[in-house]
Amino acid sequence: MKPNTLLVKMHVRLKPGVLDPQGITTRQALEAMGYRGVEDVRVGKLIELRFHGKSRQAVEKEVAEMGKRIL
Repeated sequence: MKPNTLLVKMHVRLKPGVLDPQGITTRQALEAMGYRGVEDVRVGKLIELRFHGKSRQAVEKEVAEMGKRIL
């Protein structure tokens, strides 16, 4: 990473109560493979954002806004 670069990792998941077909399929596959006792699986995404030349405070504000508006 370049100096003065910030890396932000955002974990994005479906809200509780929203159907997660990937999670259901993953849980069923684990069960079919013999892994019993997994009650629930939720699948999400990891998004990495790199910022260069911005202050940590500015990046935190911008990322919070992104999360509310887009993600």
